[in-house]
Amino acid sequence: MASSTVEETVPSENVLEWVEKAKHRFLHAVYRVGDLDRTIKFYTECFGMKLLRKRDIPEEKYSNAFLGFGPEASHFVVELTYNYGVDKYDIGTGFGHFAIASEDVYKLVEGIRARGGKITREPGPVKGGTTVIAFVQDPDGYMFELIQRGPTLEPLCQIMLRVGDLERSIKFYEKACGMKLLRTRDNPDYKYTIAMMGYAEENESTVLELTYNYGVTEYTKGNAYAQVAISTEDVYRSAAVVDLVTKELGGKVTRQPGPIPGINTKITSFLDPDGWKVVLVDHSDFLKELE
Repeated sequence: MASSTVEETVPSENVLEWVEKAKHRFLHAVYRVGDLDRTIKFYTECFGMKLLRKRDIPEEKYSNAFLGFGPEASHFVVELTYNYGVDKYDIGTGFGHFAIASEDVYKLVEGIRARGGKITREPGPVKGGTTVIAFVQDPDGYMFELIQRGPTLEPLCQIMLRVGDLERSIKFYEKACGMKLLRTRDNPDYKYTIAMMGYAEENESTVLELTYNYGVTEYTKGNAYAQVAISTEDVYRSAAVVDLVTKELGGKVTRQPGPIPGINTKITSFLDPDGWKVVLVDHSDFLKELE
């Protein structure tokens, strides 16, 4: 039923060209935590995030909370999920970190330290450069890179994931999600290469940082980090694009396009060639859901 809908929506149009012009935006990252109130307290007091909404679904035995630096309608946020009775998760080796931009990383780190936060890299310039960074670990073990930069509309600025074939992943996200390759950087001294991908420049928007470690083709996913959600103008066209791209580059569609029962927000979901999950959400439906 869903596949015929896709065919009706895009009878002959070249959807691979459409996706390059279509508007997209990073909406939220979803991951699991062992104590929802503890994580909310840490993010609001240490990082300065705002609790945007919180809900409990007792019939399905979970609660979740949305936090970020601005409203969900215009900002990237994190969606924290607490499953009743589960207090620990395996983050795995594939998930890297989130990143937060700050005008004063030194001051931010001192505030985090004063509240008992774990600093895993003291603030200072990156090796061979001038950008000041630090790393902090949250109560569940998720890593946050703190990056010093000027004022920005989107402080929650990166998701870093490790991949086994960087060129393949770059092509996949360009073709399947309409992302732009913003820059790459090879670091032979430390045997890794990164690619920054997104829909606007790094200082203006959230980006996906893909990391390739020389010679490493597979990582464990664990059961902590779940997915990233991205808005699209047309879920059905997007699903048609993803179907074509997965046949070429790998990955698989995990949910055919259509409305979520009871909410009517249209989504589709898929795994990229490394098994990272992405959910594409109809932008208009998403905004209605927030009303």
